[in-house]
Amino acid sequence: MYSIWEKKMRKLLMATTAIALTAGIAAAEDIKIGVILGFTGPIESLTPPMAQGAELAMAEVTDSGALLGGSTVTSVRGDSTCIDSGAATAVAERQITSDGVKGIMGADCSGVTGAILSNVALANGMVMISPSATSPGLSTAEDNGLFFRTAPSDARQGVVMTEVLMENGIKEVAVTYTNNDYGKGLADSFQAAFEAAGGTVTINAAHEDGKADYSAEVGALAAAGGDRLVVAGYVDQGGSGIVRAALDSGAFDTFHFPDGMISNTLVNNFGSEIDGSTGQVPGTNSAGAGIFAGLSSDAGFDGTAPFVAESYDAAALIMLAMQSAGSSDPSVYKDHVMDVANAPGLKIQPGQLGLALQAVAAGVDIDYDGASAVELIGPGESAGNYRQVGYADGAEVTVKYR
Repeated sequence: MYSIWEKKMRKLLMATTAIALTAGIAAAEDIKIGVILGFTGPIESLTPPMAQGAELAMAEVTDSGALLGGSTVTSVRGDSTCIDSGAATAVAERQITSDGVKGIMGADCSGVTGAILSNVALANGMVMISPSATSPGLSTAEDNGLFFRTAPSDARQGVVMTEVLMENGIKEVAVTYTNNDYGKGLADSFQAAFEAAGGTVTINAAHEDGKADYSAEVGALAAAGGDRLVVAGYVDQGGSGIVRAALDSGAFDTFHFPDGMISNTLVNNFGSEIDGSTGQVPGTNSAGAGIFAGLSSDAGFDGTAPFVAESYDAAALIMLAMQSAGSSDPSVYKDHVMDVANAPGLKIQPGQLGLALQAVAAGVDIDYDGASAVELIGPGESAGNYRQVGYADGAEVTVKYR
């Protein structure tokens, strides 16, 4: 499980840990971390295991007793709703001013994440690490070095989508997207990449969530035509509504699903009706992903579900940055996130957070690889690994990793 170098480092840490912990980087405290996800709304089926992933990292750190002189870490959950920016910012404000959180794991959907960042985090100097906000606009948002994400930008996803479709011989598509920052950003990124590769987008049209009937939207998509319908929506809301209307009307019988649609709910909703469809979601087949799948299974949840690994990693990076800074003050540890996330240093996998904290306390550089093969680039976002999926015999199947 460990390389020769890692074994040597463990021996060194055994000799230095007692000194480092006795010195105490800081007085022990009960550190609270906000977990802001859409527990209600259009991705509510995705968020429970995401929260559990983040909280598994917190429990691992607390149990180690190695964070900042023996500090404990407690999760404070809040509902972003995914779509209501007012509600999401109110939750973040309450967590900071009333609950006293020292970091936010979240938010999830791009629009509410941007709203919290600009309206709450900047004013309060609060670090946010999102596991799933993918809008390209967040790459250039003003953040004062406070915002990071363990999920890749949709600028990257648009390219991956193009590659998948082209390799499947699909050269002409219709596109529908949920009418918000996530949907618009992804649809535009995809169209640019697809057309640059020689493909044709016959229509690129928004849909609203929460409607009972999508026949009008599907009628316009059908009139434009295409070999496949790209549904850049939410599986618990309008995305599934569009798919149902398209199937019932016969307008389209195969689809391409980006990350907001990939979940067990999609298969439960449509089964073999979507056989032959394609899609992709952030994911990796790294060693860390396999380790995390086992840890999460032991803890009673599915660590292979969308954005769960990224949630574990987001929480882990907050705590490792605190240790590196010797402080739980976000204005101090924000400058350490990139340092603990990237090479060079001792490679850290899921289940090794205690080891990582001890290493940092002993002055050893770490390279947090984690559950999603973390590598933060540019403005502090994941470089991007994807799991390509297909649908056959009423089931989702992994095709390959990109």
